[in-house]
Amino acid sequence: MLSVMALASCAGKGAAPKAIVVYYSQLNSTKAVAEQIATKMDIPIVSIEPVVPYDDDFNATIQRGQKEMAGELPEIKPLNVKLEDYDVIFLGYPIWFGTYATPMMTFLKNANLAGKKIVPFCSFGSGGLNTSVNDLKKALPDSEILPGYGVRAARLDAIPSEVDYFLKAGGFIKGDFTPYADFSAQAPATDEQKALFHAAVDSYGMIRAEAETVGVRDIPAGKEYLFTAREAQGGTIQVYVIDPTSGDPVFTQVLR
Repeated sequence: MLSVMALASCAGKGAAPKAIVVYYSQLNSTKAVAEQIATKMDIPIVSIEPVVPYDDDFNATIQRGQKEMAGELPEIKPLNVKLEDYDVIFLGYPIWFGTYATPMMTFLKNANLAGKKIVPFCSFGSGGLNTSVNDLKKALPDSEILPGYGVRAARLDAIPSEVDYFLKAGGFIKGDFTPYADFSAQAPATDEQKALFHAAVDSYGMIRAEAETVGVRDIPAGKEYLFTAREAQGGTIQVYVIDPTSGDPVFTQVLR
């Protein structure tokens, strides 16, 4: 993990870390994460804006995004910032079609980020942090892609505490935190654990799967489960579920 000392050294002795938040957000979910990071880090923040804004309608965005991924990427407005002045870029985006949204594709195509340290963050319906990070590594072979943070759009109330933990665990801000323990080894899910899995995912129509095995660990909010589940069509997914000390279980992300 990158330390605060290492960040400071990028900017020179005694100077503030040269870090900035650059993000694209359509429906303000990614914006909420971006603003939280910028506030806690006390660093500049700038948004990527398409020349032609997207319709807030979900289906319209899907149709436009599909056309853009198959053809010409959207044009974006110039950023009012000199990225060459920064060494660390917190890069935020919503997940579309399993990866970063097309306006971010345009940004990455045109920006020179060679030698930069990139810290990804994203918002999503069910998952996509892992796949988008893999795509970032391919798109930016001359940059260092650091561990990232992702949050479901249905869990925006978790952003303050989770971003605080993410920044402290990554060494970006100072403060006490308790590192999470490793998950226990995957073991056959009990009937009770299978019921917990269904309670967390059944309200989300995109997941149709049965839990097969599970690992467990204690976290400050309660217990966290990592389920391996068999999808109705035969594929295997991993699903993270939090069972809080108070409240209903909720899934936090899906790995496909």
